[in-house]
Amino acid sequence: MEIMDPGVLVTGASFLCFRLLNGRLETLIPAPSSALRNPWKWRNIWTSFVHSLLTGSWALLGFYLHPEMAEDLIATHSRFSHCLIAVSIGYFIHDFVDMLQNQKVHHSWELLFHHTVVITCFGISMLLHRYVGFAVVALLVEINSIFLHLRQILLMANLAKTTVYRLNSLLNLGTYVIFRISTLAWMTRWLVLNRENIPLPTYTIGSVGMAIMTVMNIVLFYRLLRSDFLNSAREKPCEKEK
Repeated sequence: MEIMDPGVLVTGASFLCFRLLNGRLETLIPAPSSALRNPWKWRNIWTSFVHSLLTGSWALLGFYLHPEMAEDLIATHSRFSHCLIAVSIGYFIHDFVDMLQNQKVHHSWELLFHHTVVITCFGISMLLHRYVGFAVVALLVEINSIFLHLRQILLMANLAKTTVYRLNSLLNLGTYVIFRISTLAWMTRWLVLNRENIPLPTYTIGSVGMAIMTVMNIVLFYRLLRSDFLNSAREKPCEKEK
C-alpha cells in the first residue's frame, strides 16, 4: 500500500487554512466604507497579501538556509522548500475556488488561467520531488506581489492620493522589475540552457507556462505604469492650470 505524499496533505491543510483566514477577515480587518460595495474583494486581496508576505519571505529564506539548492534547481531541495510549494498550491486552489464562487468568469478568466498554469507546474514539481528549486525561484515574484496587493488595498480604502500610496507605487514598480520581470527572464534562460536535462513533456509544460506568464506580466507592467505614473504625470499640468 502506497503512502500518500506528505505534500498532498500539506496542500490540503494550506487550502483549509486560507479558506478559514478568508472567512475570518471580515471581523479581523473590517472593510472601510469605501470598500463596502465589494466586501468579497476586500477579503480576497487581504488573503492574497498574506500569501505573498508568507511565501515571498519563505522563498528567500529557503535559498538562504540551503544555498546548494541554487546550484541544482532540478534534484536538490529541502523539506522546507518542498513544503513551501505545497502551501502555495493550497493557496492557489483556494483562490481559484473563491473567484469561481464570487466572481463572474469573464471578469476573472485571466487569473483563473494563471492559477491553472501555476497549480499544474507546481503540482508536477511537488509530486515528482523535482524542479523544486525552480519553483522556489518562481515564488520570488511574490515579493513584488506584496506591494501589488497593498496597492489594491490602498485603492479600495480610498487612499490613492496619499504619500503612502505614492511610496508603494515606487516600491511596486522597482520590485516588479527586480523580482518579476528579471526573475521570469532568468527562468526562461535557465530552461533553454538546461533543455537536455529535462524530459520533453516537462520541458513543454514549463516553456508554455513561462511564455504565458511573461506575456501576462508585460501587460500588467504596462497597466501599472500607465495608471500610477503616466496618467498622474498628465494630471499635474491640469492641476496647475486650475
